[in-house]
Amino acid sequence: MTDPAIDYGDVQGTLLRGYRVDYARHFILSIADVAATRRFITDLVEGNNGLPKITTAQRSGLKMHATRFLNISFTNTGLAALGIAASDLKTFDSAFQRGATSTTTANSIGDTGDSAPTNWIGGMNDGSQVHVVLSLWIDADPAELEALSAQLRAAFAGALTELSAQDAQALPDNQVHFGYRDNIAQPTVIGAPPSKRAVPDDQPAVKTGEFLLGYGNESGGTYRVTPTQLSTNSSYAAFRLLEQDVAGFDAFLAEYASKAGIDVETLAAKVCGRWRNGNPLELAPDAPGTVLPKTQLNDFNYVDTAVPARDDTLGLTCPIGSHIRRNNPRNGAIVGTDSTHHRIVRRAMPYGPAYDPANPDDTPRGLVGFFINASLTNQFEFLTSQWNNLSTFVKSATQPGNPDAGNAVFNISGQDVFLGVNDPSSSSFTLAKPGANGKNNTTLKGFSRMVITRGSIYCFFPSITGLRYLASLT
Repeated sequence: MTDPAIDYGDVQGTLLRGYRVDYARHFILSIADVAATRRFITDLVEGNNGLPKITTAQRSGLKMHATRFLNISFTNTGLAALGIAASDLKTFDSAFQRGATSTTTANSIGDTGDSAPTNWIGGMNDGSQVHVVLSLWIDADPAELEALSAQLRAAFAGALTELSAQDAQALPDNQVHFGYRDNIAQPTVIGAPPSKRAVPDDQPAVKTGEFLLGYGNESGGTYRVTPTQLSTNSSYAAFRLLEQDVAGFDAFLAEYASKAGIDVETLAAKVCGRWRNGNPLELAPDAPGTVLPKTQLNDFNYVDTAVPARDDTLGLTCPIGSHIRRNNPRNGAIVGTDSTHHRIVRRAMPYGPAYDPANPDDTPRGLVGFFINASLTNQFEFLTSQWNNLSTFVKSATQPGNPDAGNAVFNISGQDVFLGVNDPSSSSFTLAKPGANGKNNTTLKGFSRMVITRGSIYCFFPSITGLRYLASLT
């Protein structure tokens, strides 16, 4: 089967291409004047009045010297305000229809307690008023970010009310505030344009329809919506503002490394599945070592029945409950469909100043951006609610050639250390050792939540055809 022919010029760029830039600003907007908003959309699509055009995935739209990228997305209430009929909105993804502030949504994915929608900032606590997310990425020049922001604000004044602007700024070497190198593993999307910066993924390529509406997906179907103008080359995303408790994470590592009898950096690698330099435990089990070549960073699996010495079915090298293994079990035995049915594309950057452990402070810092997929229900929400917040998704499995070494189901507990709810009364993380029924395992218990949700928006990225359709409505 040949790859589908995607009209890259009809796809908003961030869906298929990552922007490696230093700065980003996400405008959280509410529609004040519908007709004026439609005119503003037209101006962005066509580049009228000197405004930057919406960036597409077409290579000519992403020249090597490009320094600015712009994309726009809408909430369910935003599409309704622009004139999409209620009967049409019922064809959209069910999670998108509920929205991020829905109690059902929040309870499902763990946005509870301090992470509950009532505590969100920047106007995101009231989903009925959040209509548009306008995202601007700028490479290297903060002055250009301010100049373009001023131009955009002048252009949407009167049409859209700015609820907040969520800024991001890259840290050195693609790090996040917890100290890990990020942006290593992204799915290979069939038909997507090649990228010289992408880290090759050893996993099976994922069908286009898992990330763009109108194409075949891994389940053998096609995600579609009505009207048809919105049904091809569009996609969904969860916009997330995730505050990272860096001081709390450092304290966790110090306390629980001592309890486990291992050093701090080893525990940091165990809860993530990678050393902080990005090397995976499966390829560097004993020490971080020198950063592996890009072609090797994702060249591993967890189960190897052909070479038992390389097999890690039991999570003795990379814990089954580690962050990367929960979010992509690869070829591990799991309940239900395999991991290709639940991949997501991440387009997120750090926000807030770098943390200085010698001078700790409580300045908010974390990660902000989009988690992109063609089904919020089957991808983002499934991954978050099932793999991150449950440990029962792992199937019974023993190590090839040594069934007495244990069983995988006993070697995972609790929730994702980073993205789980992790109440001290119930949190746990298992470091596995050989032995029946997990009798020799070390289980760390009683730690707090490391990441707090400060805002979330369920977004729909229309194609360029779809944007022109929205702008034409009356």
